[in-house]
Formats: sequence, structure tokens, C-alpha cells
Amino acid sequence: MTNMLLSLRASRQKLLRVLIFCFLAGLAQGSLAFFPQQDGNGRELPSLAPMLKTVNPAVVNISTYTTQTIRQNPLLNDPFFRRFFNVPEQQMQRPQQRRTQAAGSGVIIDAKKGIVLTNHHVINGADEITVSMEDGRNFTATLVGSDPDVDIAVLKIDAKNLHSVKLADSDKLEVGDYVVAIGNPFGLGQTVTTGIVSALGRTGLGIEGYENFIQTDASINPGNSGGALVNLRGELIGVNTAILAPAGGNVGIGFAIPINMAKVSIDQILEHGEVRRGQLGVVIQDLTPELADAFKVGKHQRGAVIAEVQSGSAAEQAGLQAGDVVVEVDGKDILSSAQLRNAVGLKRVGDRIIVTALREGKRKEFRAELAEMVTLPVATVGEATSELLKGVTLRDAENGQGVLVTEVANTAEAAGKLAQGDLIVSVNQRRVADVKEFSEVLSASKGRLLLRVVRGQLALWVVLQS
Repeated sequence: MTNMLLSLRASRQKLLRVLIFCFLAGLAQGSLAFFPQQDGNGRELPSLAPMLKTVNPAVVNISTYTTQTIRQNPLLNDPFFRRFFNVPEQQMQRPQQRRTQAAGSGVIIDAKKGIVLTNHHVINGADEITVSMEDGRNFTATLVGSDPDVDIAVLKIDAKNLHSVKLADSDKLEVGDYVVAIGNPFGLGQTVTTGIVSALGRTGLGIEGYENFIQTDASINPGNSGGALVNLRGELIGVNTAILAPAGGNVGIGFAIPINMAKVSIDQILEHGEVRRGQLGVVIQDLTPELADAFKVGKHQRGAVIAEVQSGSAAEQAGLQAGDVVVEVDGKDILSSAQLRNAVGLKRVGDRIIVTALREGKRKEFRAELAEMVTLPVATVGEATSELLKGVTLRDAENGQGVLVTEVANTAEAAGKLAQGDLIVSVNQRRVADVKEFSEVLSASKGRLLLRVVRGQLALWVVLQS
């Protein structure tokens, strides 16, 4: 009994320390979230309740209804089978359909116009969308538009006396900032969880087309999608969208779309009903140490290498070339091909950008006006090899277009780099029209080959070195 009392006392002391810490953190941030509350003994304690009273009415539950056609068992096409199991002919003539329901979350960002923000995957394919308010009111929503690549959807409801959330500047977020996630997990109803910003700029997760996620340990469970991630001032900093859940539940790794990133899509959807992305007109790949050495970029070991510049594109008009290593866009560092894709793809058609690239180790600036978006692939290659072209069979391509790889032996060191059907168009940044020219360049090479390869619709750089 004594041990139990000591444990309870220790727990209360720990809770009090945490609350005091949160209170001081709130004061340090100039937050209005931590108004003092009193316990039963008249002592003042910090609380998120005052902030939540202003934010919760703007966070809504979203129910979607979808009609699906059920595939008939092929055996039912057999008249004998239907007769044996006494299946009426009328049933066969009627299409079998099933109505399914799903739940998610959303947040009101414009109370006057009834604009609700949520995830694209929450409403994707829905025949009917219902928005439920904290006060018990329900409204049928109209889909204004969506952006699947960012996983954003904009809804509109015809309602009065709505509350909206003020948008924050998510670019000012820092790792360690306190955040609050509000949503509808597991369809239980509005739920609040707290945490911190665990990381910023998360990419390469394969969740969306454009990724620049806020990572948080605030619990984001199924059904939280589309809900609000707010700071201690009650300002919207992100839209909850996904979790990393190997066991199917929350493990403290959740992701939210930064509101600044979402706002780019929101503004275009409200203006055009769709998103019109700009295009630079380049095929890109990550800068590897081998490519950095080949292009003589010195200390710059991170960036995006241009593998191909499309004819007539914004990049060509700006003067960019294959082999340029992009390291900045509008003064912001570019560390990977994914970052370059985000920096360009989230801008509008007609926007002007300044691209800083390394060419033969020297920094150059290029000014480009983005054109209409055309989907371009991002090239990827395998690990570096230690030998050159042993086990690789080559022949002339048609019309002097280059050298065609006809076979790569399984035992060849280049098997991880080159593949059957690859078209080699340049060696060590020298154009080659056939095997003869290729051999001439090869004989003058010392220990390394920088190949420009066309693979299907991809163009990429490949480094082979011994």
C-alpha cells in the first residue's frame, strides 16, 4: 500500500513538472494557448482548453459514401449452375451494387465562403460527402477541386455561423516546436493529441507525388486524415495525412502536409478548379559522389543533375544544359532531385525562378519562366561499379543516333548500371554517333567513363570506373 501511494505521488509530481514546463514553453513562444486553470485546491495549472475552444469548432468530421459494383461469380453465368442453386434470372439481369461508407477529417479555412480543406484520399471516388460540425449540424459538401499529387482537396458547404482556423507560416516551423493534432480517429469523434515537430522536409516516402512532410509524434491514427495540425496559438500549420504504422497503429511517426505547400494548391483550385503546375522541362537525377567527381563540382556533393533538357522548354530557353548540377532555386538549397521537383512543381505556370547550377565547377545563374506541366520521370541508377564494359555487347544504333547496348552479361560489373536496350549517346561529355566513335573516346579514357544514356523515355548519367 505504501509503495502504491509513493507511486501515485511520484506520478502527480511528474505530471506537475510537465505542465509547468509546457506553461513556460508557451510563455517563451508568446503563446495565448496556456491560460491558467485552477485545480480543486485553487492552484493555477496550464491548459490547452482555451485554445481548443477556438479551434475545435473549425475541425469537422467528413463521411463519404461510395457506390461500388460487385463482380458476379463467373459460375453464375452457367444456366445449369443457376438452376441448380435456384438463382432467379431477374437477379442476374440487375447489376449488383454495394454502398460503402468511410470517415475522415477536415478543417474550415474560410468561414464566410464555407471552404473546407481535407485530403484527396479522404474523398476520392465518393458519390456523396457529408460534413459534420462539432455542434451536431450536418451539411452535404460540394467538391471544388483536388490535387492528388499533394493529397489536398477543397470542399464547399452552404452554412452560416461557421468558425475557421487562421493559417500560420509553416516555413517558420522548427524541430521541437509544440503541435496539436485534431481529427476523427477510428470514427470515434473529435479527438485531440499533442506532440512536437520531430522533423521537417521529409521526402522519399512514396506516399504522394510531391513530398515535404512535417513529421510529428502527435498521435495521428486512421481517420485523422485531413484533420488539423496546429501550433500553440491555434494556427493551422499542417494537414494530417499519413502515419508510419508497421503494426497497423500509431507508433509516434505521423506526417502532415505543410500549410504553405497546401496553400499553393488551394489558391489554384479556388481560382481555376484545378492545379496548373509549371514545368522547367528537364529530366533529373540525384548527384552521387561518382557524378560529383565526374562533373568536377568540388565540395558540392548534394544536388540534382540534369540528364536531359527538352527541346523548346523553359530550361532550354534559360540556357540550362545536360550535365548542369542544380544546387539552388530562388536562393534555397537543392540537395536532391526530389527537392528540385518540389521547388518547381509547386509553382504556377508563368512563374519566374532563378536556378543556380554548377557547370564545370563554376556557379551560374539562369532565369526561367515556367511553362505548362508535362510529367517527366526522375532517373535513378544503381551503385557504382569497379570495371568498365567487360561483358557488355554494343552495336551501332540506327541513323547514327549512338551506341545500342544489346546484351549485358549477368557476371558483368556494368550489369548494375547498364541494361539491354540502353542507348549511349555521349561518353565523357563527347557525343558519339556509332561504335567507332565510341571506341575512339574509350581508348583515350583513363579509368572512368561518364556515359549519357537514354533508357526508354528516361535520360540519365551513368559513371563506370575501374
